[in-house]
Amino acid sequence: MPRVKLFDEKEVLTKAMNLFWKQGYAATSIQELVNHLGINRASLYDTFGGKEQLFKKAFELYRVSNKEELIRFFQSRPNVKEGVQELFGIAIKEAIFDKDKKGCFVVNTTTELIPNDENLLAVLESNKQDIEKLFYEYLESGKEKGQLKTNQDLKSITSLFYTLYNGIRVVSKVNPKEKELKNTVEVALSLLD
Repeated sequence: MPRVKLFDEKEVLTKAMNLFWKQGYAATSIQELVNHLGINRASLYDTFGGKEQLFKKAFELYRVSNKEELIRFFQSRPNVKEGVQELFGIAIKEAIFDKDKKGCFVVNTTTELIPNDENLLAVLESNKQDIEKLFYEYLESGKEKGQLKTNQDLKSITSLFYTLYNGIRVVSKVNPKEKELKNTVEVALSLLD
C-alpha cells in the first residue's frame, strides 16, 4: 500500500528554495534540508530525488515566480518610466532591508555553480533572455505610447537595466548604500528621456 504524503510539496519546495537561496547549494547539507523542511530523509528522496534535484526544482520555482511577478508588475504600471523607477526602488529597498543579505538567487547560483553545470548554464541563459524580453517589451510599449523620448537603442537599454537590476542584488550582499544606489538608477533612467 502506497504511503500518503503528510506535507504540502509546494510549501516544502518554497522552504527549500529559501534555504538554498540563503546558504547556497554547496553549504546546504541533506541533514539541514531534512531539519529545515520538517520531512524525513526518505520522503525527501522519494518526493524530490535528492539534493541536486530538489535544488533544481526549488530554483525553477524561484525563476517562474519571479517572472510571473514581473509580468504582473509591468501590466499594472501603465506609465513605463514610473514603472521602471518603482521596480528599481523596490529592488533597492529589498537590498537595504534584507537582514540575511541573500541577494538574488539567480545571481548567487550563477556565481556558485557556473561554469561546472552545462544544464544549469542553459537555464540561466534562458532566464536572462526571458527577463530581458519582458523589460524590452515594457520599454517598447512606453515608446509606442509616447512616454519615452529616447533615441537610444532599447535593446542596449534593456541589457543595461537587466545588469543594473542584478547588480543591485550583488551590491546588497556587501554594504548597500541607498543614496548611492538611487543616484545610479537615476543616471540609468535618464537614458529614457
